[in-house]
Amino acid sequence: MENSFDPHAIEQALYKEWEDANYFAPAGNGPAYCIVIPPPNVTGSLHMGHAFQHTLMDALVRYHRMKGDRTLWQMGTDHAGIATQMLVERQVNGEGRTRQEVGREAFIERVWEWKQQSGGNISRQLRRMGSSLDWTRDRFTMDEGFSRAVIEVFVRLHEEGLIYRGQRLVNWDPALRTAISDLACWSRPTRERCAGNSSCEGCATSDRRKSRSSTRGPTSVAPTVWTWWWRNWWSWS
Repeated sequence: MENSFDPHAIEQALYKEWEDANYFAPAGNGPAYCIVIPPPNVTGSLHMGHAFQHTLMDALVRYHRMKGDRTLWQMGTDHAGIATQMLVERQVNGEGRTRQEVGREAFIERVWEWKQQSGGNISRQLRRMGSSLDWTRDRFTMDEGFSRAVIEVFVRLHEEGLIYRGQRLVNWDPALRTAISDLACWSRPTRERCAGNSSCEGCATSDRRKSRSSTRGPTSVAPTVWTWWWRNWWSWS
């Protein structure tokens, strides 16, 4: 007998046996129970936060399987468009070229190659944890059928008046030429003035305080540019 427990000696072989036997697929005649995994970004690796939430979900899924429920833990990964573009573009730049020189089709092919590499790492991590996901239903947010389904749902919601298109203030990245999340921005106050929109509260406040200061305008954000942008948020062309 070994002096210490060596999980590597048994866990991977045992998990492969479970997966080959399709033990993680929905089965039984009980009520349906489903959890969709919050899709991790395909550009990264799983961290302790993922390990914590996946442990909770796995416990729930296994409990409902033992109850005889038709249980599904749906696997999927998110394309993380901005981060993926940045990573692949850096690879292209390292070759002395730009994404414009590579061309759209070739650049997309490079993105798919990166997805296979990084997404494979995430799946290996999940399998190593013993997560009982149904791998036969693994989805990616850029899968053709998945994308069509998302567009269909958003169009239906719009037609039913449940969502609407409106004017929104977004973060515009002049280098990537796209809107980016607040989480992707580094904000710092400056002493620059905005365009002077009469409806801007900052400008109105500044005008009322001209007797005190004629140079200080509303806070702006750098390095990104705040701009009004008409955006149909279900069209990803």
